[in-house]
Amino acid sequence: MYTTRPIATALLNARATANLFSTGSASASSKIYSKYPLARQPHVSTPRLFTTTVQQRFKEVFPPPPDSPSIKVTPPAWHHPVYTEEQMTSIQVAHRQTKNWQDRIALMMVRLLRWGMDTATGYTHDKRSVKPKGDSNQASLSQNKGWFAMTERKWLVRFLFLESVAGVPGMVAASVRHLHSLRRLKRDNGWIETLLEEAYNERMHLLTFMKMAEPGRFMKFMILGAQGVFYNGFFLSYLLSPRICHRFVGHLEEEAVLTYTRAIADIDAGKLPKWATLEAPEIAVRYWNMPESHRTMRDLLLYIRADEAKHREVNHTLGNLEQDTDPNPFVSEYEDPSKPHPTKSIDNIKPTGWERKEVM
Repeated sequence: MYTTRPIATALLNARATANLFSTGSASASSKIYSKYPLARQPHVSTPRLFTTTVQQRFKEVFPPPPDSPSIKVTPPAWHHPVYTEEQMTSIQVAHRQTKNWQDRIALMMVRLLRWGMDTATGYTHDKRSVKPKGDSNQASLSQNKGWFAMTERKWLVRFLFLESVAGVPGMVAASVRHLHSLRRLKRDNGWIETLLEEAYNERMHLLTFMKMAEPGRFMKFMILGAQGVFYNGFFLSYLLSPRICHRFVGHLEEEAVLTYTRAIADIDAGKLPKWATLEAPEIAVRYWNMPESHRTMRDLLLYIRADEAKHREVNHTLGNLEQDTDPNPFVSEYEDPSKPHPTKSIDNIKPTGWERKEVM
């Protein structure tokens, strides 16, 4: 059996290995990893951004597949759409107002989860607002004093924890709908693929941040516990009410967009000097097809924020539809393509989702 892996990871590992063994020392490989000072380097003792674990020797997070000499590379199943800078900077921080008891339950659960995540990751922000450069949003700056000061280390802790949770709903919803389709011998009308693609995208966010910092045992334990509770809770909830679950994810993505907007604002305000010139990992460059002149940490956060905004739109829209009968509007072909309609990219994005009457 062959082990699949993203193409960017395969190429980065191949380059590192070839240079390392061609020189017989670790000095050559350091050239490859020098662009990523927060990543772990082979056989080189470097401080990690956050950990409660005694530092150990380098362990490759994405090892090459064993016993597969005929396999050169395994490309990703889903290719990411190309975003323009104008599209990414036009992403809006938005909130969908509750309209019924189902919406209120979803929002209440998101606020509870947000409180727990803020407490676990030591997150807070100032009440002053700042407008990121070239951006249409007003974002609060993080505080700059005390334990709750948001540093590069704490932002990465938050991102890792956030993305480890965000990758769960799409996979759970897709698996439930898949089994539902098999059990009832009915078509799913295109929902499953979009949900799987969302889960895959969130996992790529996590893999990107893992190239920048390796979690310690305590953080891994927190992620394990949160995933166990959240997966089973979301699974049972989706069986009971898929509509509430999609609304919940829509509100959760609202918080993700806000979080990344605040991080971008902190970079622009000079509060995160280590990220001012930090280049994005190679896995991110290849996945998002980042232009050569737009590969900084700030650019990376713009791409990820745009992804979260798309998930916000998708889930709010799916929450407005008839769960068992309506087709997925994001993969459908329309009678009049000239009229604005949902797409897989962010060209016609609606921050609070499309209403059913607009797409059906």
